[in-house]
Amino acid sequence: MSGDSEQEYFADGVTEDIVTALSKLRWLFVIARNSSFAYRGKTVDVNRIARELGVRYILEGSVRRGGSRLRITAQLIDAETGIHIWADHYDGEVTDVFDLQDEITRKVVAAIEPRMLEAEGVRSRNRSSNNLDAWDMVIHANSLLWRLTKTDGEAAIALLKKAVERHPDYGPAHSMLAFALLMSGYLGWDLKEPQTKRAFHLATRAAELDNTDPWAHLALGYVALTMRRTEEAVEEFQRAIDLNPNFATAHDYLGDTLSLDGQSDRAITYAEQAIRMSPQDPQNAIFNMSLATAHYLAGRYSDAAAYGRKAVQQRYGMTGGHRIYIASLAQAGRTEEARAALEQLKQIQPDISISWIRTYVPYTPGPMEHFLDGMRKAGLRD
Repeated sequence: MSGDSEQEYFADGVTEDIVTALSKLRWLFVIARNSSFAYRGKTVDVNRIARELGVRYILEGSVRRGGSRLRITAQLIDAETGIHIWADHYDGEVTDVFDLQDEITRKVVAAIEPRMLEAEGVRSRNRSSNNLDAWDMVIHANSLLWRLTKTDGEAAIALLKKAVERHPDYGPAHSMLAFALLMSGYLGWDLKEPQTKRAFHLATRAAELDNTDPWAHLALGYVALTMRRTEEAVEEFQRAIDLNPNFATAHDYLGDTLSLDGQSDRAITYAEQAIRMSPQDPQNAIFNMSLATAHYLAGRYSDAAAYGRKAVQQRYGMTGGHRIYIASLAQAGRTEEARAALEQLKQIQPDISISWIRTYVPYTPGPMEHFLDGMRKAGLRD
């Protein structure tokens, strides 16, 4: 990065920070800084670099200075095809050089992981599942899961089950399957107690195989959340964040855990951080639902309704978004809108009732009664 020797120290610092941060992502094999620095300032074909380093993707960029302003550009390239997967630029003052360096590192890492996983998923979908190794099977399943539809979610779970059977000592297959099973309940695809038990065993096994896998701790936190063990869930989600500080999903689920316990201010901090880290994330409906819940339990019903509406618009089939939207409307005094929204929810979740919420939605006791009060005002019955 950079053809200006005066900016090389800054470019080197950004590059080193990005390499370090990317290497914390368990999905990725990242070439060490010394090897990548060998190409600094040279015009070399990305395909050649990929061959020489044994990598599939190249991240390149530049630093430019105009007076007191700096502009940093970065782009991610699939070296096999030459396709640009992602590109962006960042601007700031020279006096803010270290803050800008940290901001760039966070944004680049947060943006690259989902784009690379998406690219790997496309690559693996072009091959028969019988010919996929453990890595490809997990990445393929990952790309399916994040479409957040029931059909694709079921396909992802089936593929992950096959990965666990074929590769019983491959930790990421266990942790991803645990998470997928829990997501199937969270999104209303399949909500059964045995799924939680199965997910717990898978996540525990994943942590035994690799205790530094953030997805294993994410899944363990999720299990604790469904069982309303707030302190344990917070501990596991925080462990996932410690292992990968750029893990937007872990930030949001930590926020969600706090919101369901009525710790609204802390919850909002984590959920907003998740959105800042990954603004184009397919889970943004879930992130907005966390914000809606936090504002609801803080008594800010208009704000809660706004976030709930956004969640419903982003993922109409996500029943949790409908529920918090309905309760928020009712508490805000918008009773007719709440009742109309409840009728829409009943079309996609016919079995919705007060008792169903008590059983399956993991609010802690005080927040649960607060939430149910809104649902009753909207007309929901036992």
